[in-house]
Amino acid sequence: MLGPVDLSRLPSFSETRRAVGARAALPLDRRSFVRLALGTGAGLVIGGLIESVPAGAEAAAASNAYDGVFTPFVRISPDNVVTVLIKHQDMGQGVTTGLSTLVADELDADWAQVVPEFSPANVALYKNFAFGVQGTGGSTAISNSFEQYRKAGAAARSMIVQAAAKRWGVAADSIKVSKGVVTSGAHSATFGDLAQEAAAVPVPADPTLKTPDQFTYIGKSFPRLDSKAKTTGARLYTQDVQLPGMLVATLARPARFGGVVKSVDDTAARAVKGVVDVVTTSRGVAVLATSTYPAIRARELLKITWDDAKADMRGTDALVAEYQKLADTPGVVAKAGDAEAALAKADRVIEASYVFPYLAHAPMEPMNCVAQFKDGRATLWTASQLQTVDQAVTAAIFGIKPEDVTINTLWAGGSFGRRGTYDADYIAETAEIVKVTGRGEPIKLVWTREDDIKGGYYRPVYVHKVRVGLDKDGAILGWHHRIVGQSIVSGTMFESALVKDGVDGTSVEGVSDTPYAIPNMHVELHSTTVGVRPLWWRSVGHTHTAYVMETMIDEVAAAGGKDPVEFRLALLAKHPRHTSVLKLAAEKAGWGTPAPEGVFRGVAVHESFKSFVAEVAEVRLVDGKPKVERVVAAVDCGLAVNADNIRSQVEGGVGFGLGAVLHGKVTLKDGVVEQGNFDSYEVLRINEMPRVEVHIVPSAEAPTGIGEPGVPPVGPAVANAISAGTGQRVRVLPFDVGLKLG
Repeated sequence: MLGPVDLSRLPSFSETRRAVGARAALPLDRRSFVRLALGTGAGLVIGGLIESVPAGAEAAAASNAYDGVFTPFVRISPDNVVTVLIKHQDMGQGVTTGLSTLVADELDADWAQVVPEFSPANVALYKNFAFGVQGTGGSTAISNSFEQYRKAGAAARSMIVQAAAKRWGVAADSIKVSKGVVTSGAHSATFGDLAQEAAAVPVPADPTLKTPDQFTYIGKSFPRLDSKAKTTGARLYTQDVQLPGMLVATLARPARFGGVVKSVDDTAARAVKGVVDVVTTSRGVAVLATSTYPAIRARELLKITWDDAKADMRGTDALVAEYQKLADTPGVVAKAGDAEAALAKADRVIEASYVFPYLAHAPMEPMNCVAQFKDGRATLWTASQLQTVDQAVTAAIFGIKPEDVTINTLWAGGSFGRRGTYDADYIAETAEIVKVTGRGEPIKLVWTREDDIKGGYYRPVYVHKVRVGLDKDGAILGWHHRIVGQSIVSGTMFESALVKDGVDGTSVEGVSDTPYAIPNMHVELHSTTVGVRPLWWRSVGHTHTAYVMETMIDEVAAAGGKDPVEFRLALLAKHPRHTSVLKLAAEKAGWGTPAPEGVFRGVAVHESFKSFVAEVAEVRLVDGKPKVERVVAAVDCGLAVNADNIRSQVEGGVGFGLGAVLHGKVTLKDGVVEQGNFDSYEVLRINEMPRVEVHIVPSAEAPTGIGEPGVPPVGPAVANAISAGTGQRVRVLPFDVGLKLG
């Protein structure tokens, strides 16, 4: 045994960054890594942030004392394979293809020779510039790595060309590179042929990048690198990991958030064939077995008495009632405006209250992790989304340094934010089980679907109360907006970065920064405390703020007898990127022309993660329920690295967001989650998926996010279509709850 685990204080954000700083772990020893980075090993390794090599680095490397920073993003081996090291997690959003595209284009490689590989966990080399830690989220993967990966490819190309010029005794400008073949006159060689010679060439400090007219792959559509392996089942996920001597663990968790184990009778569980051990941890009772089935079966036989003295016993009905009362009281000011004075002068005031439920992420692959502790080092095999956090939390549990935690990042079967937790929950569970048992074998913790829905992290409940004052012509005079909900980041390592003057930016984004020219706008926030664990959910605060803003704008337009598109365009006159997507979506949807008989149209436009998306939904009512038949989307996400992948992400975002507004809800009764699987937590069914058309606005701007921006507009677009057809405003979600038609 390694002793009890104290999880009372995990590392803070600043502590994490310091601990996993310049000396973070690499899969190679320092001498081997520096030798490769300097080009003295077999093949060529290139950094994406090009830095000159300090004088004497080779001598320092020989003495194993060199601490220089390199960022190896490209590896070209003598067998002519170009490996692109991917610093971001691929959860289905296609980042491996996107980042490989950037390298391949600048390198002039043959697409067939490019292979993506997840990078090691090392914040000094692979940090996300948007976060300051290594991690994936906020639709930042391509946007913050665009220039970095292009420079890596351009540097490698330059070094290949210099090596060829030296070998052949020709001028570098006489050399051409195309599809992985280097030529000059009668001379010809592949990248692999030149790899070792190129490794000896100094890394260019500032390689020349292509202009857009020179792009070969960027901006084009072509198959993703992961499609075939996923189709054939060859792609490795955490659930697929099988290691010698590995045990499988399941964990019985308290039904209420905040509950702890009081006593346990594990007699029946230990009698199940294949069960190896049963241990109590700070998070519940773990069953270890030789395979998954006995671990799950034995867990069902545990007789546990839970202590709920510190558990949150409230149900969602009680929470919503509390929130609605709070919405009638002043909150913390997020945006100051003289709304009250404007409303007092208004000819008409529109008032509306909105209720949004808890939402689960429900990725197709539930949480799982494999961990091993041996010889003072911890090793993880998992789909890590925040490697720096996962390293720091694991290190704290074992009492070791973060650089003594190796993370083998695997593909993720979805996430939608679930794998990017601020406390590395399922990683910590696995590490603690390994520590408490004191076993040297690797242990795989497996979550079931019910574990995920009942004991996971959720998009919080929110209540909005809005009052809008209009003059006699229907123009907005003032807008008063209160939001009540649980802060996602308060009390976490991300609080200092995202909470300013008591306002969690993720709770008010999309409202306090609205692009609409609304005079006298005033926004307030009540951040609540609840035992339920909150977490960012695909598109974060925009999941509810876009719905409120876009349905209220529609209602205001209707009150003034204005066309919803024209009304928005007038309020967005100073925002050309908003207006361009709105006009394009309206044009492609046939806005202003008669819809098919029995079909109603609704529109919404929203910016999230620096991308702009407008969507027009066509909805038919079938037996009193909405049937979304078609969604036309226009998107401006800057330069389109891969147009087909952008379309796929928007299509997926439409389906994901539509499932949430139609059906999605997690409810609690006496503090216990009532849903457990897809029979009770409903997601979009295939027969409910509409036809989706995606139109991309051509742009020379730097690329921005696309994994999330397709989600926010679909809900309000559908709600606005329902209102156009029935006159009913849907203000309580999901539609299963809030839409009542005769």
